Amino acid sequence: MHYKTSVPAKINLWLEVIGKRADGYHELSSLMLPIGVYDHIELEFGGGGSISLQCDRPEIPADARNLAWRAAASYFDAAGIETGVHIRLRKNIPAGAGLGGGSADGGAVLLAMNRVFDCRLPMDRLEKLALKLGADVPFFLRQQPALATGIGEKLQPVHGLPPYPLVLIKPPLTVSTAWVYQSLKLTRDRSHIKLARILTDPWRLEDAIRNDLETVTLTEYPLVAEIKNWLLHQGAVAALMSGSGPTVFGVFRDTGQAEGVASRARQRWDQCWVAKTEVLTSSADS
Repeated sequence: MHYKTSVPAKINLWLEVIGKRADGYHELSSLMLPIGVYDHIELEFGGGGSISLQCDRPEIPADARNLAWRAAASYFDAAGIETGVHIRLRKNIPAGAGLGGGSADGGAVLLAMNRVFDCRLPMDRLEKLALKLGADVPFFLRQQPALATGIGEKLQPVHGLPPYPLVLIKPPLTVSTAWVYQSLKLTRDRSHIKLARILTDPWRLEDAIRNDLETVTLTEYPLVAEIKNWLLHQGAVAALMSGSGPTVFGVFRDTGQAEGVASRARQRWDQCWVAKTEVLTSSADS
């Protein structure tokens, strides 16, 4: 039996770190948006009880370190299914980019397997499995704009945002998410960005676009700050680092403008990964 699926990356239109919990996790408020950059996954079932994984990117682990592999093992165990699966993973989402690539793959495998096996697990059970894999993984079960709170697992669907045209630039850097959070100095005890404000005027981004993690990453990696400033000088309505970085995205008024900036970015930042895309406004089930 074969099953093919695709899963989008994400950006954080804002990311506020509210506080640190006793278990070491951080309380967040973040508007998470799926974007039109996809990983492609093929599942082939059979072969006893073994799990194997093949990826077109040799730097990506193809064993139990990979969230797609771990998602399959978690699903088989929770659903009581005794079979095996071979996972073929074609990566378009850069690894270690702040775009949720590994979490996306884990969420996509959980969702795909639940569809293949006739929704054997209810969504709330699937969400618990996803959360055990990582705080961002539950978002990729629905793949729609959502306000994420708690450690990122409490998701409130958000409707009414435009398909913002985007230009993404990822410098050739690797940023440790754990290091960023460990280095962060907390400066607030509550969220200051209000969802209602951006839904009233979705293009008034100066009141909403903020990433508390920039205080760490931009200081350590000046190139990330340079890229952000370049996007703003190219006419971006707003620019921000996504997640813990190092990818920076610029929001533009129209697709034509974004395409022009992406073309210039490939020349100006020829060592960087560059993509022109847009925010996705529908869920995975639409």
